[in-house]
Amino acid sequence: MKQKAYAAAGVDIDLGNKVKATLPQLLASTHRREVLGKVGGFGGLFQLDLKKYREPVLVSSVDGVGTKLKIAFAMDKHDTIGADLVNHCVNDIAVLGAEPLFFLDYLGTGKLEPHVFTEIIKGFVRACAENNCALIGGETAQMSTFYQKGEYDLSGTIVGVVEKSRMLNGQKSVRAGDVVIGIESSGMHTNGYSLGRKIFFELLKLKPASRVPGLKGTIGQELLKEHISYGPLVQALLKRFNSKFKIQNSKCPVKAFAHITGGGFVDNIPRVLPKSLDVVIRKGSWDMLPIFQIIEQKSGVPDEELYQVFNMGIGMVAIVSADKADAVLKFIKSQKHKAWLIGEVVKGKGEARVI
Repeated sequence: MKQKAYAAAGVDIDLGNKVKATLPQLLASTHRREVLGKVGGFGGLFQLDLKKYREPVLVSSVDGVGTKLKIAFAMDKHDTIGADLVNHCVNDIAVLGAEPLFFLDYLGTGKLEPHVFTEIIKGFVRACAENNCALIGGETAQMSTFYQKGEYDLSGTIVGVVEKSRMLNGQKSVRAGDVVIGIESSGMHTNGYSLGRKIFFELLKLKPASRVPGLKGTIGQELLKEHISYGPLVQALLKRFNSKFKIQNSKCPVKAFAHITGGGFVDNIPRVLPKSLDVVIRKGSWDMLPIFQIIEQKSGVPDEELYQVFNMGIGMVAIVSADKADAVLKFIKSQKHKAWLIGEVVKGKGEARVI
């Protein structure tokens, strides 16, 4: 059979349709009763259950996974990247107290490779199911002259909901004397990879398959470790410590959360602080992951910059009242997350300082 002109130009619509035909089965595990219609329409449909909320506020976020994709290409391993993206987005809305409702993805590639597509989607599906988030649609674009061979790009959009009276607002609730709890990351998560790749592959002359003392697997495996979702933990903390308060305020034990992504401690924590207060983070107050010990010891990059680029082993921070810090720490550890008291809130001008 003669090849179609569009396929000869690099866009195989028939292949795309064949690959996407498996989506209903793949997405079944992410279904929520609020989802209407079927995957494949011009728009995803989700009917919000208004009986559950007095004043529902929709919370949305869009993101990508940056140059972590370069590691996936080099390793030819694509089943974790989708989960990275979902979990990152879940965390971004979790800091407001929102639970995720649904997720949509965008995949742009030069040539659609069925096994790569399926692995990516399986990552989306697994993370969405774990976060009780429906995967209700997406877009796959084939652009043969736009991307390098074997490469693709991903982005995702999440929509969640929170009761207006329970929406977290650290700028109104955080007080001097509150303490900062750091919750362990799995590794670099999804930020700092441009510098990380330069350190490991250019400065240290490593390959993705290289083994480094102190790491259990290869450096490639270490760099592909999945971004942790803190969404279920945040919801559990709010239910355990804040639920007896009718509205979110300074009397609630759990005041605020900050997702430590691009910008590290220095740029992310101030996003939830009043302009009159600072957070002081104390180095050495947590067990730093081996990957960051290597970066700190071998990169030559000053600590000041490292703590602004990388999460340094802390993926999420919680700001809580000092009298409840021990109880919150104990609860976090009971939920199978490592956590430490890493800092405190002091008078200042809305900054985060690492000392």
